[in-house]
Amino acid sequence: MRHLTVSAEQWPLRETFVISRLVQEHGEVVVVEIEQDGAVGRGECERADAFAPDRTPVVDEIEAIRNRIESGIDRDELQALLPSGPARNAVDCALWDLEAKLAGRPISRLVGLDGPLEPATTVFTISLGSPEKMASDAKANRHRPVLKLKLGREGDPDRVAAVREAAPAARISVDANTGWSEVQFRDYLPKLAALGVELVEQPFAPGQDAILEGFKSSIPLAADESCLDRASLSQLAGKYDYVNVKLDKAGGLTEALALVREAKSLGFGIMVGCNIGTSLAMAPGMVVAQFASFVDLDGPLLLAKDREPGLRYEGSTILPPDPALWG
Repeated sequence: MRHLTVSAEQWPLRETFVISRLVQEHGEVVVVEIEQDGAVGRGECERADAFAPDRTPVVDEIEAIRNRIESGIDRDELQALLPSGPARNAVDCALWDLEAKLAGRPISRLVGLDGPLEPATTVFTISLGSPEKMASDAKANRHRPVLKLKLGREGDPDRVAAVREAAPAARISVDANTGWSEVQFRDYLPKLAALGVELVEQPFAPGQDAILEGFKSSIPLAADESCLDRASLSQLAGKYDYVNVKLDKAGGLTEALALVREAKSLGFGIMVGCNIGTSLAMAPGMVVAQFASFVDLDGPLLLAKDREPGLRYEGSTILPPDPALWG
C-alpha cells in the first residue's frame, strides 16, 4: 500500500525575477512524496496557480486522484488521469524516483541510457530590466559560459548590446517570452545576430506562430510556450528549429522523453528548460539534458537557498543528482 503526501512550498529568490509578463519574488512549488515498502519517491513542480489564479490549484488536481495513486497506478495509467501540466509532472517524477529506489537501479538504467548521467552546462538567466541593470548582472556573471537574457519589451537590442559589452566572452541566448510584435521581431533579429545571439526563444504568443511560416531566420528559433507536449509538434514544423522541453509543460519525464524522441525524428533540436524551483525539480531535467543542445536548469542558482541535499553546481556545470535527492 502506498501513502501520498502533497505540500506547497515557497522558496525566496536572491532578487526579484522579471520576465515580459510576470514578476516573481519567490519560487512557488508543490512537492509530492509517494511512500511504498519503506521507499519514498519524490517529485516537484511549479505551483502554477500562484501566478494564474483562474487555474485549478495544482494541489487540488493531485488530491483528486489520491485514491488512484495510493492504490498503485503506474506511470502509463497516470497519463490518462491528468492532463499535461505541473500536477502530472510532480506525480510522474515521484513515480520514477520510487521505481528507481524500489528496484535499486539508477534512473539512467531505467530510461535506457548506455551509461550513467553525464554533467551538463546550464545557461545562467539574466532577469529583464534596464540595459544598465542587465549589464551589471551580466558583469557579475561574466565567468559563466552561457547567459540567457529575458527580453520582450521595447529597446531589447540595447539590453543585449549592454550585456555583450559587460560579458564579451559569454555565449548569449535570448527569450522574449511571447513579448514581441512582428514588427519588433523583424527589426530586432538582425541587430541581435550582429551581437552574436545564438538562439531566440518564443518571440510571439502561442497561436501566432503562423507569422514564422516560410521565414528564414538569421538566428535559430526555439518554441517554448508554443510547445507543450507531442501534440504541439505538428504546428511547429517549418517555423522553429528547436523545442524547449520543460517537465512542467509536458507533464513529467514520461511525456518529456517521448516528446524528445518524436521531436528529434522530425528534425527539431532539443532544449531543456525549467521554471523557478529547487534541485528536486531540476534533477529529472538532467535526464532530458542528455539529449539537449541547450540546457537551462539554473533554477536553484536564482534562489536564496536550495533544498538539502541539492544538485551540485560547479560554476555553470551541473553534476548528476545524488540518489538521495532523486533518481
